Amino acid sequence: MKCTLNVFLSFLLLLTTAHSYAQLNKGTALALVQRTVPKHAAQFIVEEIKADPGKDAFEIESRGNKIVLRGNNAGSVSSALYYYLTNFCHAQITWNGSNLNLPAVLPSVKEKIHKSSPYQYRYYLNYCTFNYSMSWWDWARWEKEIDWMALHGINMPLAITGEEYTWYVVYKEMGFTDEELKDFFCGPSYFAWFWMGNLDGWGGPLPLSWMKDKFELQKKILKRERELGMKPVLPAFTGHVPKAFREKFPQAKLKATNWTNGFEDTYILDANDPMFAEIGKKFLLKQTELLGTDHLYSADTFNENEPPSDEPEFLSALSAKVYEGMRAADPEAVWVMQGWLFYSDRKFWKDPQTKALLEAVPNDKMIILDLATEIEPVWKRTEAFYGKPWIWNMLHNFGGNTNLFGRMETVATEPAKALQHPASGKLQGIGLTMEGIEQNPVMYELMMEHTWRSDAVQLEEWLPKYVRNRYGVKNTNAEKAWEILKTTAYTVHPELYKRDGAESIIQARPTLDSMTRWANTRLNYKATDLLPAWDELVKAAPACKKSSGFQYDLVDLTRQVLADLALPLQQQIAAAWKNKDKAAFQLHTKNFLALMADMDKLLATRKEFMLGPWVAAARAHGKTEKEKSLYEFNAKDLITLWGDENCPLNEYACRQWSGLINDFYQPRWKQFFAHLLSRWTSTDPAMDTFTASIKKWEWNWVNQRKDYPVTVQGDPVAVAVEMHGKYRKKTGAW
Repeated sequence: MKCTLNVFLSFLLLLTTAHSYAQLNKGTALALVQRTVPKHAAQFIVEEIKADPGKDAFEIESRGNKIVLRGNNAGSVSSALYYYLTNFCHAQITWNGSNLNLPAVLPSVKEKIHKSSPYQYRYYLNYCTFNYSMSWWDWARWEKEIDWMALHGINMPLAITGEEYTWYVVYKEMGFTDEELKDFFCGPSYFAWFWMGNLDGWGGPLPLSWMKDKFELQKKILKRERELGMKPVLPAFTGHVPKAFREKFPQAKLKATNWTNGFEDTYILDANDPMFAEIGKKFLLKQTELLGTDHLYSADTFNENEPPSDEPEFLSALSAKVYEGMRAADPEAVWVMQGWLFYSDRKFWKDPQTKALLEAVPNDKMIILDLATEIEPVWKRTEAFYGKPWIWNMLHNFGGNTNLFGRMETVATEPAKALQHPASGKLQGIGLTMEGIEQNPVMYELMMEHTWRSDAVQLEEWLPKYVRNRYGVKNTNAEKAWEILKTTAYTVHPELYKRDGAESIIQARPTLDSMTRWANTRLNYKATDLLPAWDELVKAAPACKKSSGFQYDLVDLTRQVLADLALPLQQQIAAAWKNKDKAAFQLHTKNFLALMADMDKLLATRKEFMLGPWVAAARAHGKTEKEKSLYEFNAKDLITLWGDENCPLNEYACRQWSGLINDFYQPRWKQFFAHLLSRWTSTDPAMDTFTASIKKWEWNWVNQRKDYPVTVQGDPVAVAVEMHGKYRKKTGAW
């Protein structure tokens, strides 16, 4: 009887959740206006307009001395607000600096503006974002992000916070003990790869207090997103089960698989096993009971893990089973699939395999995320995913790395070209799928410019407006700087295959080579070509220095110049070692270490570039000293070693952050230089000996207890100008 009641309640939630916020929630819209422009909120009126299903719309007009914002839901009203702020008030809201210096009386709108989106879906987030950026977020930070999403037109966010608690409840109901689950759930930094079946247990054991806290946070996140008219994408079952499953269900068909990145095997339940559909249904019913549903479910069956067979029949049956697990619990279920596998493992996913996987699911029950369309448009080689609705996404950032980078012209033009292309099939959305956020805000403002338009963005018009809105003033030097950046850091020429921005050699595990596997120093521009932009932005400082966005941009550009300068210095050190020129070696190593110290000083002026807040936020989640230490380990390990001391992913998520430079990168290089001096009479640098030693030091660093500054130090503009004066003339000599 209790089971029947729970199913009935789940069914009621399933029916009501998706429709609760289909109409305008005026209170939610007004609350967002109040949070965004508190001193001017009284000058806005919110009203509802009707729109066709799947076609969000907004209107803006003046009524007396008030601004009327109309939308078919609170999200559309939020977009109307941001459109008004950017187009009439020269304002801007980004992760890295905002300009909301509005006039006391807001500008009037002379003619009514009406906008409708050509895209039914505006997707947001990547599994990896939840760890490379969001692991330590509290409700205050999530509320700010959800507001940003609404202002920028997002209506389809991935929502996997606290997923571990639902699974904990499901497995407990299946008879698993806490001891049996202890080595299954990973630490807080690694859930993205845990959910995708790549690893178990690493960074754990996970305290139950974490699961419960994040579950409560997820309820707040979903409530707000739904109130704003969004349809969150919730997780579904993909077959990944605990190792203890073998003992609990010895007849189950399990396959051991390995991600090949230094972690133990994980276990995947065969989709043909009857328990697969049973568990899939059980999970979705429990999730719906606890959180409701909007019928959109994310499931990635083979993220960087190849299936055991490439036979189309096998792949088709597998896909059908995954979908059936969703449909059994929710007849309206739509499978949202990340298309990363078709990009990352194209040797396996040829036409027959891809077609078999996709065609096993009805067209109206699956949406494909072309996850990195700006890098490689998979839709062009798959007949637009063989009839499935799909979404054009900008991935842009990997690992939350720190660099100036982007494909500006591509992002400005290609979504509109795809929308109008006769072979683009059922293109129904655009999205942002970056692995890490809070970087390169220009690229995300540009991408979301497409939300309310069907034509290409004209950069010659858009970029000066972006700069004006960001800095609060019109400045010729600033515009010149960005014109140079557009053609250097934010251009990737077709003949140069480069998926993402470069790292600096300072972030590499010390070497005499010019790069390492995950510290790729190859630039998409000539380093000296960036210098005129630096000059122009420094010239703009007197007029723009009060702008938070300008402060960030000047620090970021200065950081990039210094990061690029490190490579020729390091190569001079390598040459001095090879030539046994000790005087040159000592001079260049001194300059290299001084450069790193100056970078640390520069980055300490902005919180976005500081290790301290990252570590402090992690520790703040702990309820005991043991938990605090575990979370500190997770925070530091992810951005350095990634796994254990022998993990091949070391530096994949490296950051140019104050605190990380002077406490991790610089000490590594000091030890390397001392090692080279100890080998001076030999031509063999004994790199294996050094690497074995430094790995142990790195592992100790990850595990040590240490606080770092959490407040900025120094004036960002003054320090950046200081670095310009110190290093600009040296660039030619190096």
